Amino acid sequence: MGNELNHLAIIMDGNGRWAERQNKNRSFGHEEGAKKVREITQYCATLGIKYLTLYAFSTENWKRPKSEVDFLMQLLAKFLKKEEKTLVKNDIRFEVIGDISKFSSTLQNAIDNLKKKTAHCKGLTQILAINYGSRNEILRAVNQAIKNAKELDEDAFSSFLDTHGFADVDLLIRTGGDKRLSNFLLWQSAYAELFFTKTLWPDFSTGELETIISEYKSTSRRFGAL
Repeated sequence: MGNELNHLAIIMDGNGRWAERQNKNRSFGHEEGAKKVREITQYCATLGIKYLTLYAFSTENWKRPKSEVDFLMQLLAKFLKKEEKTLVKNDIRFEVIGDISKFSSTLQNAIDNLKKKTAHCKGLTQILAINYGSRNEILRAVNQAIKNAKELDEDAFSSFLDTHGFADVDLLIRTGGDKRLSNFLLWQSAYAELFFTKTLWPDFSTGELETIISEYKSTSRRFGAL
């Protein structure tokens, strides 16, 4: 049977490069990447995975050209509107992590609406990391803990994180060839198994995911013990 996989996290890298290799605008790559989110999410829902966290927009992504950021915000709004039927049909609950206060009120309302519309779903929880950075999350958690004047252990600190209520990450995959975490779920991935693939996100397939999961399940996870 192998290792249980409760929480899968993916750094979805390579949309822009995928488009450029086809002499297309980077926006085309982001659109294809959004389609891949649906495919991979639906597949994960069939595997009995409880949590799927997808790194969609980091706190550092605001540094990109304004035209690209504006397009990504429009794409996110479109995604939130289109995915409701798919999520409900597949019994998938929608959640977000990150500081959404930086988004427009319209986008914040769309996020809240989709969370409410899928709150009854009992299968997979799809978690979009948007305007998310792990250091930012940890600092916000520390400030909340200070306000509450609590002496912290690991469980108490975790309760202040955006991911409170979710399991720690078991398996973290990064597409696109780079081998770094890029400020993603640093606390939650302390003992995650890490897999890096050169495949660009729009080309990432359920078959490749199945192969990675199979390898993960046969890995010896010792959590610091022998």
